[in-house]
Amino acid sequence: MSYKTLLIEEEENIFKITMNRPEAMNALSTDLAMELIQVFEDLTNKENIRAVILTGAGKAFSAGGDVKQMLTVVGTDAPSQFRLALDVYHKLILLMRRLPKPIIAAVNGVAAGAGFNLALACDVRIAAKAAKFSQAFIRIGLIPDFGGTFFLPRIVGWAKAMELMMTGELLDAEQAKNLGLVNLIVDNEELLTTAGFFAKQASELPTSAIGRLKQLLDSSYHASLSEQLEMEAQLQMECSATADFAEGVKAFAEKRPAKFQGR
Repeated sequence: MSYKTLLIEEEENIFKITMNRPEAMNALSTDLAMELIQVFEDLTNKENIRAVILTGAGKAFSAGGDVKQMLTVVGTDAPSQFRLALDVYHKLILLMRRLPKPIIAAVNGVAAGAGFNLALACDVRIAAKAAKFSQAFIRIGLIPDFGGTFFLPRIVGWAKAMELMMTGELLDAEQAKNLGLVNLIVDNEELLTTAGFFAKQASELPTSAIGRLKQLLDSSYHASLSEQLEMEAQLQMECSATADFAEGVKAFAEKRPAKFQGR
């Protein structure tokens, strides 16, 4: 399938998505978000895909929401128009978090506003040295969306999240890594190679267990201890019925590397 705003590439069991609006710094229009929704819906059912890379074409990962699109809704009808767009955007974030496969953000340049939060919705963030991060919403009189108020305080703490969101401060890759926002920084030209290497390693892990791990981590900040323990128990029982668990314990007993199949 071809897309207007995306480039997709499938190699063995790794799926690469490139946001392809370089002339607009990959601004997140509703068209781009809807195409991302289509891709992630399809990926949910692709059993052969075991890791996903998300990146941007050109000099930006994503500069955030499409301001040109916003200009068309300024006025008394803005709230209803924003509601329609936000329903699309937030469906995308939920799909990403519910995808039972690891998503690696390869942040090649600016990740601002919604672009920053799109990266936070991924499971791992690898940044090029050229990457920049900003919760830029405040600069146009908006508050964060795309799940930013959920993800950011869980990573950097409430006070630092408030500071970053209130000021729109621009962070370089090193500052982002020091705050725990980025897992790894690499030279610009090595970004996609490194992301591909990381995705390859992730694709050899028990994928279904990673999907359940995502569920547990997302629930851990709002569930009570007893609720979290019960969720662990339920998902652990599910893991115990998988072929990957059987292979894992067999390989351990035989003192050899496990060959997981993601099932």
